[in-house]
Amino acid sequence: MGRIKGRGTSSNLEGRFASDITERFDDGWFLEEEGSRHPDTRAKPERAKSIITKNRSPDLPFELSINAYRGCEHGCIYCYARPSHAYMDLSPGLDFETRLFYKPDAARLLEQELCKKNYRCRSIALGTNTDPYQPIERQQRITRSILEVLQAFNHPFSIVTKSALVLRDLDIIADMAKRSLCTVYISLTTLDSGLKQIMEPRAASPAARVKTITALSDAGVPTGVLFAPVIPAINDAELERILDVSAEAGASAAGYVFIRLPHEVRPLFHDWLAEHFPDRAQHVINLIRQSRGGKDNQSTWYQRQTGVGVFAEALSQRFQVRSRKLGLSQKPSERLNTQAFSIPREFAHQGPRPADKQMSLF
Repeated sequence: MGRIKGRGTSSNLEGRFASDITERFDDGWFLEEEGSRHPDTRAKPERAKSIITKNRSPDLPFELSINAYRGCEHGCIYCYARPSHAYMDLSPGLDFETRLFYKPDAARLLEQELCKKNYRCRSIALGTNTDPYQPIERQQRITRSILEVLQAFNHPFSIVTKSALVLRDLDIIADMAKRSLCTVYISLTTLDSGLKQIMEPRAASPAARVKTITALSDAGVPTGVLFAPVIPAINDAELERILDVSAEAGASAAGYVFIRLPHEVRPLFHDWLAEHFPDRAQHVINLIRQSRGGKDNQSTWYQRQTGVGVFAEALSQRFQVRSRKLGLSQKPSERLNTQAFSIPREFAHQGPRPADKQMSLF
């Protein structure tokens, strides 16, 4: 189809659950007029029954998470969340970037879940699947509403984002940080604006993300940098420079994730490599496979984040040496305060929330 400006991919490959496969071809009847070369982003509400997701993977640094959106307009070609769009009977390709879902009842659902008698307070992670501050958040303000609830309940949380929009909510974040109730990680994949433009076209510029680290740190917010994903022979050479710049900007912690290619991400990423880096595409793929036990993807716990083999081990050593030199913590997050959690007075005496009430037998 050819590249679409401002989008990570132009492919709309079928998801793995599709029962029928269609293919467009030019039969002479003005095929190019059938679809726009600049598809708009469309968003639909999703009526969720619950908002907190429980994590059962032992190699991830969180037990609870919230994702206010499905799909992400940032268009990161490597995004491991792309395959989730197949569950919506949509393509993990272009649909993932242009057909979004938002949860308008997120704040209300969160209130209900936090008020349950058996709820046990643990830090909630925002941004584990799709970015909580992607462009649609400017209008929907769902992440903002979630933070307002967490603030009211004195509930700890962490944020991972690659957007400067997080600074809009600095009033809440800085207030929570004073009480050891939040941390923020800024995802910084490259300092090269040209590479960023083709790898994550609608995300904030590298310079904007560095400034965001500084603004958060200056406001007293424990701030880390997440170098993710590391792509061999594409951005891995930037590791030390990214850590240097982030530490200088005020980051106190750092982490990294080796690229993952689950399900439909693999063909999308291979096509992207062939289009933008034809001279080294196979070399990149070979290095990934060397670090994934001979496969494009490896989902083994404790290995999927960092990879295995010579290249992965060298990358880990480089990260550890530089982080120690810069005084950057390699722990996933600061220890957050779970003892301050309390149900606000306006909820405490109302009895069971509507979602908790037992239905009548008759």
